[in-house]
Amino acid sequence: MSNMFYECSSLSNINLTNFNTQNVTDMSNMFFNCKSLTNINLSNFNTQNVTNMSNMFYDCSSLKNINLSNFNTQNVTNMMKMFYNCSSLKNIYLSILLNLFRVFNRNM
Repeated sequence: MSNMFYECSSLSNINLTNFNTQNVTDMSNMFFNCKSLTNINLSNFNTQNVTNMSNMFYDCSSLKNINLSNFNTQNVTNMMKMFYNCSSLKNIYLSILLNLFRVFNRNM
C-alpha cells in the first residue's frame, strides 16, 4: 500500500472501511501530499504486520480528523514524519500511545 494515493492532491474524501490490510507491511507515503483530504477513518485497518508508516500522511495540510483507534504499531520500526505538515490536524483518535517524538519530529 506504499504510495497508494501518493500525490492525489484533489482527493477530499475516501472510504477504506472494507480494505483488507492483514498482510500489508509497508504503508509509507500512502496519503503523501493529499492536500484536500479532510477526514479519514482507518479504524478498520489491520496493521499488525506493518513495519513502515513513514510519511504516511505527509503534507495532508487539510486533514482535520483521523481515527487510528485500532492501529497496532508494535511491529512498526519507522514512523518518521508520519504527520509532517498536517497543519489543520485537530483530532487523532488512538487506542494506545505512539512514540510521538518519531511521529511528529520535523528534524528526522
